Amino acid sequence: MKIALAQLNYHIGNFEGNLRKMLDAVARAKAGGADLICFAELATCGYPPRDFLEFEDFIRLADETVHRLAEAAEGIVIIAGSPTKNPVPEGKDLYNSAYVLADKKIAAIRHKALLPNYDVFDEYRYFEPATEFESVEILGKRIALTVCEDIWNIGNENPLYTTCPMDHLIQEQPDFMINISASPFNYNNPVSRTHVVRSNVNRYGVPMFYVNHCGAQTELIFDGGSMVMCANGQLFDRLPYFEEDLRIYELDEVMTASRQTDDASPSKMELIHDALVLGLRDYFGKLGFRKAVIGLSGGIDSALTAALTVTALGSENVRGVLMPSQFSSDHSVADAVQLSENLGIHHEIVPIAPVYDSFETALAPAFEGLPFNIAEENIQARIRGTLLMGFSNKFGEILLNTSNKSEMAVGYGTLYGDMCGGLSVIGDLYKTEVYELARWINREREIIPENTLTKAPSAELRPDQKDADSLPDYAILDAILFQYIENRKSPGAIIQMGFEENLVRRVLRLVNTNEFKRYQTAPVLRVSTKAFGMGRRMPIVGKYLS
Repeated sequence: MKIALAQLNYHIGNFEGNLRKMLDAVARAKAGGADLICFAELATCGYPPRDFLEFEDFIRLADETVHRLAEAAEGIVIIAGSPTKNPVPEGKDLYNSAYVLADKKIAAIRHKALLPNYDVFDEYRYFEPATEFESVEILGKRIALTVCEDIWNIGNENPLYTTCPMDHLIQEQPDFMINISASPFNYNNPVSRTHVVRSNVNRYGVPMFYVNHCGAQTELIFDGGSMVMCANGQLFDRLPYFEEDLRIYELDEVMTASRQTDDASPSKMELIHDALVLGLRDYFGKLGFRKAVIGLSGGIDSALTAALTVTALGSENVRGVLMPSQFSSDHSVADAVQLSENLGIHHEIVPIAPVYDSFETALAPAFEGLPFNIAEENIQARIRGTLLMGFSNKFGEILLNTSNKSEMAVGYGTLYGDMCGGLSVIGDLYKTEVYELARWINREREIIPENTLTKAPSAELRPDQKDADSLPDYAILDAILFQYIENRKSPGAIIQMGFEENLVRRVLRLVNTNEFKRYQTAPVLRVSTKAFGMGRRMPIVGKYLS
């Protein structure tokens, strides 16, 4: 028996496009002699469809896609994920299901039991959990067919759930397991996912074929990494990260563990780099855009954003705009020009001093006698944002936001100014990680100018301004932020770790009071375990510092 895993990049709501991809994969699997091909969770409609699932027409199109896919199930069995209607009036209207298609018809349907409802997941909003478990018979083999989260409660050890689907299915003595997934990327997930698959095969003593999505859906990135694990916990094969692929396996070879693959994951920075590039490429490609515009300050954040964007879209599709003010240093302009030349992108220089003078003149009667402060600083940032949006509108280029996670966390940015943009590229990277990734990009040759990497960061909105004037050292700031945001540690717990009490309380107060800014900013490409956006839902008006 030959089994194919199809690791594909789906597009939410693009039923025709998704079907074409699957039919092409079926044809290639047939040509390779495959008896069974597996597609991922909710493959027909893409993941996560969110409130599209509340449209009856959306479910109708998903059903039609399943039936059209079934027409290709001749001489091969197809497993694919799609939503199904719940025929029982009580409960949610839908199931998250795995279809088994054979002989041009629906041979079986199995529903997902464990519905994640944490972080970026919101499945219990839409789906009814399965309460019955039954293996499927395919070509003389008994298969334990599960959907994504169903394998993440090994032996009822996960306190989020009260049942373990595989504990039920193993009683039917399946020959092997198949899991169809939509498991989003974070830099820890490749290791965690491998551990979960291995823990299942070790517990149940049968191999697993695991297929995952590959591609990005706005802020969520899916890294692929589909795998085949032998019953002894040996990794038989892994499909590539961040790439579509189709591979065919001889079941007997998997059952006998005839080969082994190194299961080491790429480095954290390599994973983050490739994830951000894929996130950028799919955001533009799936929305039908080609070109980007970026404000280049000569600083590390805009430099890193530009380097990633060039890798994703090509230098011919990226415009850099330099907007020096009376406070900009000569080296900032020089560094931005050098970056543009290194990347091979077109750049414009648009000084903002004349525009700022016009604002100052217009506001002089109202501001008379008042000192220069954050109001004048923010006017400069908003002038730049307006100019960048002008380029965006005139030339049809998407403005990319260059704010990092440290700045976003504490509100060190200007709404409708430097926080403008259609997509936040590095908004899930702390400042220290920004430098680390920039060094990784420069590992073979200088792409980001060395001076950009070594000079003290500054917004350059007033004379001799430095980030350190307003913020603690980034190494300390990022450590506090990580404990609060990723690890959800209380202020008291962070203080007990050795951080200075007043500093902790000041930093966390900034995080909480600046939620209103993050609420209004661009979606952030998610690479960590807790990104700003759909996975972190905080009240704007709240008080928590206990």
